[in-house]
Amino acid sequence: MQHKTILIKNAKIVNEGKVTEGDILIEGEYIKEVSDSISAKSADVVVIDAEGNYVFPGVIDDQVHFREPGLTHKGNIESESRAAIAGGITSFIEMPNTNPQTTTVEKLEEKFEIASKTSYANYSFMFGGTNDNLDEILKVDPKTVAGLKLFLGSSTGNMLVDDPKVIENIFKSTDMVISVHCEDEATIRENLKEHIDEFGEDIPIEKHPIIRSEEACYLSSSKAIELAKKTGARLHVFHLSTGKETSLFSNKIPLKDKKITAEVCIHHLWFSDEDYEKKGTHIKWNPAVKTAKDRDQLWKALLDDRIDVIATDHAPHTLEEKNNNYTKAPSGGPLVQHALVAMIEMFHKEKISLPKIAQKMAHNPAILFQVEKRGYIKQGYFADLVIVDINNPWTVNKDNILYKCGWSPFEGTTFKSRITHTFLNGTLVYNNFKILDVKAGKRLTFNR
Repeated sequence: MQHKTILIKNAKIVNEGKVTEGDILIEGEYIKEVSDSISAKSADVVVIDAEGNYVFPGVIDDQVHFREPGLTHKGNIESESRAAIAGGITSFIEMPNTNPQTTTVEKLEEKFEIASKTSYANYSFMFGGTNDNLDEILKVDPKTVAGLKLFLGSSTGNMLVDDPKVIENIFKSTDMVISVHCEDEATIRENLKEHIDEFGEDIPIEKHPIIRSEEACYLSSSKAIELAKKTGARLHVFHLSTGKETSLFSNKIPLKDKKITAEVCIHHLWFSDEDYEKKGTHIKWNPAVKTAKDRDQLWKALLDDRIDVIATDHAPHTLEEKNNNYTKAPSGGPLVQHALVAMIEMFHKEKISLPKIAQKMAHNPAILFQVEKRGYIKQGYFADLVIVDINNPWTVNKDNILYKCGWSPFEGTTFKSRITHTFLNGTLVYNNFKILDVKAGKRLTFNR
């Protein structure tokens, strides 16, 4: 069905704050028409009956780690983007902590070259800031890259930026969206030392949110926000994990006018510290999954629009790596295949509406990163669409997991909804639980 005229009939269209019944006409790569009723004008039109199922704009995941180059035993752009389209994620923004790190324009272009040949989804990358690469940052064309990523707390890849003068210079010097991982390194080191003194290397996993504590998160986030206000930088704080941090963000102005924005990840909305006993290091993330109270406060801030975006922070590791003891098990887990259905599960639990899911996972990432002609179901926009049957239960198990690492923190979970079709740039790429052998992904462009 590559670049044919496709007519989706009998859809419940989830878009711009409401659900409407209607049809969607796709011509080539683009949405040609959205209307109450559209008739096929010729026999060449391929008609797909949505059968009253819901059509969402393709999800834009603003934070993934696909591990290529250098860490491809965990995953690569090809394997993880396949899992993404099966999960309704049609566009991803990938992080710079690969090996080598994406901290020069040359290394950035090498990643774009890999993605152009192997990605099943639309793609862009973050450029990585370090303590000594401001000259390279200034070479980056903001129109061709999603933004800049700074690790203000250490995580996989050791890209910690911890020189206050360097951070301020970066904030002053770029108009790009600066996305930050916020955890205070000194606080974490002190907490870790105390726990190693007490437990040795085999620290109980339940101590993870105490080591990577609320204080460590809040101290770092509040400093970054203070600096953004001082310099006028455009700041986006990744993966909030504490209720306390939500007080730092505003819902008083429209997203397009916000200078300081925030994101929450699926795992911080789903799990709490009560889950460590059963899930162990499989739910070890940085920042840590914290208390049920933190989770409730994150939900509140998401729904009242202090938090702007839902993402995955998809970060695969092998089971062998994850099954190590606390100090050796890496942080991160795979999520792209299950993110949208996990959020629709929360719709079933009456935690969030379907239009709010579309807003936080498609519309808002498009606004925040100024992604061109994506994130909405609109005439003239790229036809990135996902059809979801919200009443078709299935259980996550080894046989249906698509990540290269072969496991999921959701194993054993039964989701009420399934993704039945994914369209990418007008091409059907996923159909009734099968990935079609077509790579329709394109490099994202930006209205800047």
